[in-house]
Amino acid sequence: MPVQVVDLFCGVGGLTRGLLDAGLNVIAGFDIDPTCQFTYEHNNDVEYNLRNIREVTGAEIHGLYDEDAVRVLVGCAPCQPFSQMRFKLRDANEQDEKYDLLLEFGRLIEEVHPTIVSMENVPKIRETDVYNTFLDILDRNGYHVSAQVVFCPYYGIPQTRRRFVLVASLLGPIDIITATHNPQDVHVRDFIGNLPELAAGAVDPNDPMHRSSALTDINLRRIRASVPGGTWRDWPEELRCACHRRDSGQTYSSVYGRMTWEQIGPTITTQFFSYGTGRYGHPEQDRALSLREGALLQTFPINYNFINPEQPFVFGDIARHIGNAVPVRLGEVIGESIVEHLRLYNVEV
Repeated sequence: MPVQVVDLFCGVGGLTRGLLDAGLNVIAGFDIDPTCQFTYEHNNDVEYNLRNIREVTGAEIHGLYDEDAVRVLVGCAPCQPFSQMRFKLRDANEQDEKYDLLLEFGRLIEEVHPTIVSMENVPKIRETDVYNTFLDILDRNGYHVSAQVVFCPYYGIPQTRRRFVLVASLLGPIDIITATHNPQDVHVRDFIGNLPELAAGAVDPNDPMHRSSALTDINLRRIRASVPGGTWRDWPEELRCACHRRDSGQTYSSVYGRMTWEQIGPTITTQFFSYGTGRYGHPEQDRALSLREGALLQTFPINYNFINPEQPFVFGDIARHIGNAVPVRLGEVIGESIVEHLRLYNVEV
């Protein structure tokens, strides 16, 4: 029996790439964002279906699988409504048009009845009604469910990222594979330490993805006064932001920081290219992370191509694609967990 995977909310393919690397056959991706299509298809050789998930039917998904296939359905519904920052505004979250997309995933599970399901999101999603409803869908359809918060460095991902991962199976109990790394051995240097030196606002002539944002004069002075692992408190008083001089701003130490070579880096968000939005200063060079460095810290391969030669280059779109992606290595961990589970039930991948 072939094992075939459909990836919902696939974006530029972080999860798909990881599943492919784990040996699974991904046959289709679905997403509503047209700017992701080139990157997804070019790097993974998988068809990208530009669709609103609310309009996709179970019959449509079911028809993609071979008749005798072991069907796997995976996806990472948009996590913005459940982020730590926005979670305090619960009412606003529930009004977000993306809030109930997880239930569209649940609807397709009921209609397709795949053998294996996997869902990845931010940890706060567990505290929502929409997640409890999703669990009810899995329960009444007979799935064995395992869910846990994964600290990404335990799997070799160089970020302080915690992600909630759920796997479910109709065959029997399933779980995420055990940790593969000691976090103390996972370092930023091993992922971006060999890239060419780059000035703020410059582009590497050999890699158009290795480009960084320009810095204002004041931010250039600030980053020159920053030390690896430090904060804005290391700056002279005249360089400090007005908000940091107020008592209410004293606790915001996680911005305007430099990374440290021999440690893990910060969670890569859609704003990783901006020096002022987190600890995104390069460990040595006076600039924020380049697009390529952000992608590498998200464990994309060095040759993953995010630039559509037939479309204008939009820096913000590519940064958003990278920041929103499932880290490729986490996708691979999910894939390896599925493969290990299937082999327990004599299904070869």
